[in-house]
Amino acid sequence: MYLLRRFSGWLFALLATLPAIAQDQSNNATNSEALQLILPARPEWSTVEEGQEVTFQLASRGGKADTVYYSIVKGRQEGMIFDTLGKFSWKPSYDIADRINTVKTIPVVFEAHTTSGESATQQVNFKVVHVNRPPEVDELRPFYVKYSNQNTYQIDMNAVRDADNDPIVIIPVAEQMPEGMRVSASGEVVWTPSLRQFNILKDGGPRYIEFYVEDQPAKARTKGRLKLEITQMDLEPEITAVPKDLVIKSKENSTINIKFFLSDPNGDDDIVAFDFISENRSVPSKALVKNTPTNYEFIWEPGYDFVKDPFDSLAFNITFYVLDKAKNRKERKYRFVIQNTVNENQRDKYLYTLYRQSLVNAWGLLEQMKEKEEELKRGYRRAKKGKQNRSVVNASLGAATGLAPVIVNTNNPESQMVQRRISTIGGTTVMTIGTLEATEVIGKSTKDLLDRFNYVMEKKSDLQYKGDIFAREYALKSARRNPDFIRKLDEFRAVMNLKGLVALELDANWENKKEATDKAIKRAFKDFSPLEDDTQ
Repeated sequence: MYLLRRFSGWLFALLATLPAIAQDQSNNATNSEALQLILPARPEWSTVEEGQEVTFQLASRGGKADTVYYSIVKGRQEGMIFDTLGKFSWKPSYDIADRINTVKTIPVVFEAHTTSGESATQQVNFKVVHVNRPPEVDELRPFYVKYSNQNTYQIDMNAVRDADNDPIVIIPVAEQMPEGMRVSASGEVVWTPSLRQFNILKDGGPRYIEFYVEDQPAKARTKGRLKLEITQMDLEPEITAVPKDLVIKSKENSTINIKFFLSDPNGDDDIVAFDFISENRSVPSKALVKNTPTNYEFIWEPGYDFVKDPFDSLAFNITFYVLDKAKNRKERKYRFVIQNTVNENQRDKYLYTLYRQSLVNAWGLLEQMKEKEEELKRGYRRAKKGKQNRSVVNASLGAATGLAPVIVNTNNPESQMVQRRISTIGGTTVMTIGTLEATEVIGKSTKDLLDRFNYVMEKKSDLQYKGDIFAREYALKSARRNPDFIRKLDEFRAVMNLKGLVALELDANWENKKEATDKAIKRAFKDFSPLEDDTQ
């Protein structure tokens, strides 16, 4: 009974509202609008940054049907979420805009349609703004360093990168860098550790240095770090030499000097030996001189007898090697070419001997001509006195002719009465008495004495003049090394081969009673230079 009364009440209420519903439907039919899309009214709602999410609810108004469906008909981008009820969500990726095109417009066309066939479209231009992301740094492989070597390390650009493909530079943190290390903007690390730095790293363990990776032009930075560690490999030692040429060309009696600097990537205390092996056994082992455990010198001077005649040169190899505690060996082979050369000291002594001996001969000849000069002077004086004190008698007896000088004292008055006569043995005597020159007695005249005297004086003066020139011109060893010296020596010797030596009556076996000392030669030829005074 209760239920019947309730149902009757609902039926009465329904019948009462039917006129009102009919009236509303009549009004909607006459006043209906076209279907339209309603977009958010807030400003800049379609401007979004990369990586940020934009959401909104798309709505509509008008139309004849109550049910409306929504869709994107054009411009859908990856990552856009839009359902049929009009709910939109999108997070633009970071690769839409870039540092050059900082804003990029993405047009999207939305559509609304009803079950009655009505539709409406609206284009929305989304402005995507570029967002710069800082560079990324992954873990880097360690930097293994060697001692006494220029260690170079390149930061891996696959581990250091920028997601926006912006140019990046490496900026070191100066406070953490060891002394002597250089880090370039391109990520190249160069470091030659000193012995102390190497030992600190060896004893104290690995160290880290930090650096920044900065993109351009935004200047966004990300910090990275690099591990420094001594090399774990037992590497072979290194040999550095000065000069670097592996072919050494030299001459006999010239000093060869090569400086060697040794190093070991595992530390200098790892070096145990440095020596050489020569193909020529004449190279002495003492030529290798040890200055410090890591510094050696090869000092060698091949003598004049090193290259045997008739060879012009001698070539051979010398291999220098260094060993470390692990028996690692490093070699450096040199090719030596030694040229045969003249012993300059011996040659200088030989040339000096020729120079001095020629002057000694000239000096001796001068002394001999001085003696001859005095002899001729004495003979000439005697000849002049004999003109007054001597007379001769010329007699003939048969086939014989005799000469008998009769000395007459002209100072005695009585001598004028002396009868001049000669006794003969038998036969007829023919006698001629007269006063003659004393020189006529020995068959020579005073004119001949005077000619020989003048000839000696002339030749002595000529020899003295040319001897002075020769002594002065070749006083220095550098002048005697000139090829013209031998030719001038022959010319000077020719001067001493004087023409008319027979006429001078010089004794070929004459010996000089004076010693041919340097002082005696210098007195004769003042420009003569003894060997000990010759410095050029």
